[in-house]
Amino acid sequence: MNTRENIPLPTDWSLEQIVAELREVRRLWRESCARNHECGGRELPAPEQIRDIVDGVRGALFPMRLGPPDLRQESEDFFVAHTLDTALHALHQQVLLELHYTVRQLGKEEPDSGIEAKAVHVVRSFAAALPGVRALLDTDVRAAYNGDPAAHSVDEILLCYPGTQAVIHHRLAHVLHGLGASMIARIIAELAHSETGIDIHPGASIGSGFFIDHGTGVVIGETAVIGERVRIYQAVTLGAKRFNVGEDGVLEKGALRHPILEDDVVVYAGATILGRITIGRGSSIGGNVWLTRSVPPGSVITQANSQHELPKVEVTL
Repeated sequence: MNTRENIPLPTDWSLEQIVAELREVRRLWRESCARNHECGGRELPAPEQIRDIVDGVRGALFPMRLGPPDLRQESEDFFVAHTLDTALHALHQQVLLELHYTVRQLGKEEPDSGIEAKAVHVVRSFAAALPGVRALLDTDVRAAYNGDPAAHSVDEILLCYPGTQAVIHHRLAHVLHGLGASMIARIIAELAHSETGIDIHPGASIGSGFFIDHGTGVVIGETAVIGERVRIYQAVTLGAKRFNVGEDGVLEKGALRHPILEDDVVVYAGATILGRITIGRGSSIGGNVWLTRSVPPGSVITQANSQHELPKVEVTL
């Protein structure tokens, strides 16, 4: 006897009531957003299209490694020009969506011509920054090759290393963040996060020769400042110690709350560094250390000595 045949089929999901309740929840949410200027309407940048844009730009930056497999050197310039033209036109449309969204969110009125001019400026400035981004990424790839004895070639670094993929995304996102396209920048960062397990806020400032080894679980906060030739390992957090709350009970945005790592710092796996503190040049932070105070240049901090009081370094920005 087939018992499944004896199970009664559902005939009523109470959909009318559920739809009405969902409508009411949406209404309350939208009213709250409108009061607090927290949302700006339906039309938003699309992660799927931004993924395609980033893939195109990555291919244009490294055509013989991240471009199509049948590309030949004699066709590089043609490929780069065509790919960038396509990607930048698509980016222009996404920037327009973000700028219109921002205007609606702020409740301001701005003529379409002004928004269009801003979008063109953002995309042109982004395009002009790409040669510098490529040169900076070359230092990151070289740092990864020099810093990992398991790396057999720079090609392997570009094709296989999740830390390098995350840094490529970050370099692009950081430029857009600085140009005011912060939502698109954040989407680019989250695309890398989902693919690599490495979470770098696009606002973080990172110097040349940056190497993330292994990388899974790395978190780098919005206001972190990282100097040149810095190396960090998996599960490292550069985070905030506390969050300031305004009189309205809402977290304050944009405060300097993440660490400063000066040049030539190494942070080993599982270390957590919190707050607006400074890790002095050439310091080494051992695995699983929890650090909430500044350390002077040349420090070696391990679990065994991290509990002892060290002189605090005051830095004026």
